Amino acid sequence: MEFIWFLLIGAAAGWLAGQLFKGSGFGLLGNIVVGILGGIAGGWLAGILGIHFGGLIGQLLVAAGGAIVLLWIVSLIKKK
Repeated sequence: MEFIWFLLIGAAAGWLAGQLFKGSGFGLLGNIVVGILGGIAGGWLAGILGIHFGGLIGQLLVAAGGAIVLLWIVSLIKKK
């Protein structure tokens, strides 16, 4: 069940990041995939920094932050 929540939170984070990065995303499905990968990266980075968010909102914020950073990096690479 946790895996399904992980996918849903990542999908919501990808959609949110796609809304903030209008014009530089990869479409709905691509942004959802980036959100899931960003959620992994955001959780990893938050763990290294010692930042612990609890609950659904905290997990969504970490995943959205990771997705936003990942979309930003990909947009830099995409421009070149």
